[in-house]
Amino acid sequence: MASSRSIQGVEQSENYYHVRYRDPDEFDEIRTPDWAANVAGSVVSDAEVRTGDEHGNEEWTAQSVLVPVDGVDDESEARDAADEIVAKMES
Repeated sequence: MASSRSIQGVEQSENYYHVRYRDPDEFDEIRTPDWAANVAGSVVSDAEVRTGDEHGNEEWTAQSVLVPVDGVDDESEARDAADEIVAKMES
């Protein structure tokens, strides 16, 4: 699992902070795998990770992390949680 680990942006919806690491257009396919949800949930309950296949590359990359708004205090904490989730996935 590779990641640039550089947050491109954070958008808040009613239920989630959507912490984006990579542009979705960079990927042929994006998935939200169960194993990644297990890792994410160990940091913030009900968090999810979207992973992508970069144009036929064998390695899946973290595209974005969805952090529930009721699981963190603010956008800054959502960013920190997303970084922790991606770091756990890479280890």
